[in-house]
Amino acid sequence: MRKSADWMSIADERILEALEEKESGTPTSLSQNEYVRFSRTHLHQRMKKLDRYGLIRFLGNGVYVLTDEGHQYLDGDLDAAELEPDED
Repeated sequence: MRKSADWMSIADERILEALEEKESGTPTSLSQNEYVRFSRTHLHQRMKKLDRYGLIRFLGNGVYVLTDEGHQYLDGDLDAAELEPDED
């Protein structure tokens, strides 16, 4: 069972699952995925937040990938409530 955090939303689950399946993605490409079903703008905001908490990583040019922590979360081995945001 996955252990989500108060700051997470259902969109975050869909983003993480899609990135695991596709290996990488952009807010635009994920917004066109029939499983994700959120706007590009909303996905962009959520992906920035997931990046701050270390579940995904921004590579540049709008592309994000799942981190080791993201894989651990999806496998139920990481409690997202214990993650601290990067304060860059």
